[in-house]
Amino acid sequence: MKAIVIREFGPPEVMRLEEVPNPVVGAHDVLIEVHAVSVNQTLDLIARAGRYPVPIRLPHVLGVDPSGVIVAAGAEVSARQVGDRVVVSSRLSAPDQLPRLLGVHQWGGYAQYVAVPAANTHLVPDTIDFPTATVVARHAPLAFGLLRDEARLQPGQWVLVMGAAGGLGSAGVQVAKYLGARVIAAAGADQRVASALALGADHGINYRAEDLTARARELTGGRGVDVVFENIGAPDLFPQALASLARDGRLVTAGSHGGGIVPLDVSRLYMQNLTVIGSTRQNSNDIDLSLQAAAQGRYRVLIDRVMPLAEAVDAHRWVEGRAGLGKVVLTPHSSRSAKSQR
Repeated sequence: MKAIVIREFGPPEVMRLEEVPNPVVGAHDVLIEVHAVSVNQTLDLIARAGRYPVPIRLPHVLGVDPSGVIVAAGAEVSARQVGDRVVVSSRLSAPDQLPRLLGVHQWGGYAQYVAVPAANTHLVPDTIDFPTATVVARHAPLAFGLLRDEARLQPGQWVLVMGAAGGLGSAGVQVAKYLGARVIAAAGADQRVASALALGADHGINYRAEDLTARARELTGGRGVDVVFENIGAPDLFPQALASLARDGRLVTAGSHGGGIVPLDVSRLYMQNLTVIGSTRQNSNDIDLSLQAAAQGRYRVLIDRVMPLAEAVDAHRWVEGRAGLGKVVLTPHSSRSAKSQR
């Protein structure tokens, strides 16, 4: 099969399209013909550069969130069959093995085929295409984990979503609305704010043109927000987001592409009884919940472009330059670039 292989860490050019052996399918595994896999800031770009905090063994194939069609199944697989349209939960599990991350601990979906435990696959509704399924499964379950399970978000509470037009940020906007919250979408450009408002946010803030804290407090009648959904980790924005919290507020975070080292006002932290939670916890059942929401039109994804697998180098350059709006998706079955937004 063809796969994008990295044999050294570095810039996008270290990725090369190569012929490699097909994956070995274990008794509990399925073999998936990959139709879509997304390009991610941390799990792809930072991992490729050699700066991911978990050691990655070379040579390596990236890709944490492939979707596609099952073309073979192991002898012990009964819940899935050849022809099923599926997306993969990146946190893999198998009998007698420790959990591991697809595209980090083992070769991922930047390839024509990938083998994963059948238990880590989820059926994709017929009305959803593969790029959409990939993006839904990548971000929505984590947004549910952060907002519902970690922040304990309640109906009617205020949420400030940072980076609201990004992959995880746009999921945060929609999951917060799904849970009945009032949402303030914050982003760094008017176009990005408008995109988040189109996804259902109640208010928007361009934090490059407005005072984030002052505007958030104005929108909440001077009180501040109950929850901040933070996924940037930028040293200039994090303190402003924290200062937007009301007393007893909670800040949840699972992102650091803005740098990750931030100032923290400890006095405010304890005087206002604030909570800061970093987590990547997610429930695989939320993949099914999110896919059904998408099938019902209650959850949408922003896709900037779908590109052939062979153009992975250009895709990484595009994402690094942050030139687009929405996710970039690779597919082995596309012969030319396409722009799509759902």
